[in-house]
Amino acid sequence: MVQSSVRCDVAKIHSKQPWFVLNSASDFSLMSSNNRAISHYYSFEASESAEVTVAIPDGCVDILFDCDESEPSAMVYGTTLEARHTRFCDSHRYFGVRFAPGVIPGLLQLAADELVEQCHNFLEVAADVSAIFEQIVSQSEFARQVALFDQFIARDSVRESSALTAQIIQEICRQKGNVRIKDLEALTGYTTRTLQTRFRNDTGMSPKLFSRLIRCQSAVYDINQQGRVVFSDLAAALGYSDQSHFLREFKKLVSTTPMDYQNRIRHSTYLGRIRYL
Repeated sequence: MVQSSVRCDVAKIHSKQPWFVLNSASDFSLMSSNNRAISHYYSFEASESAEVTVAIPDGCVDILFDCDESEPSAMVYGTTLEARHTRFCDSHRYFGVRFAPGVIPGLLQLAADELVEQCHNFLEVAADVSAIFEQIVSQSEFARQVALFDQFIARDSVRESSALTAQIIQEICRQKGNVRIKDLEALTGYTTRTLQTRFRNDTGMSPKLFSRLIRCQSAVYDINQQGRVVFSDLAAALGYSDQSHFLREFKKLVSTTPMDYQNRIRHSTYLGRIRYL
């Protein structure tokens, strides 16, 4: 089974989806969980002026509730593999559960590879969730929604996964994605073929792909926290071959250049929009 150590430093990057924060109508609320399989909970109201926003790869599974009074819904989203346009309904209030990187909740009746770059109706892919769905979408208080889902998920477990996969996830997160397959071979004592087979079975991704997503998330986090970053230094610190490689990768995964992203979050007082509860 996935160990609690899976929720490591990268899971502390609460704002893995920066465009959600920037395109919310007002504050973007966040709350942590005592459940080590969960990265965090979040809540926001969709802005009327943001017709389309962007989801960026984060290696996580989300359950996102649309708490609209007339037509509530809930969807399960696996990680994207590149920046992808998504649409929220104007003025709808959303409640989200983001699981820790590489963790798949046991309540989902899906194989790991059925989640990557896919979305599913929560009520159709999880058993006995109609009651918690009704409770969540009818509750207007974010903290109460968190308490309800925390209590519900405590009765379930995360998807059974090999100890090897848990070890790989921990190391990739610890190294901020700057890991080569030969490093994992040396760490675990397993061959590349075994590493890749078990990891893909458990997460739906290869270790190399997962590392790529975590490395991009680490770059986003550093820019968010530091405000002004020397991109050549950041590229070197994260193990990119050169600054050009970093720029190309960032634009593909985040949908803009690092410089433009840095300017946008400074102009929008990004961190000031996040409300921690």
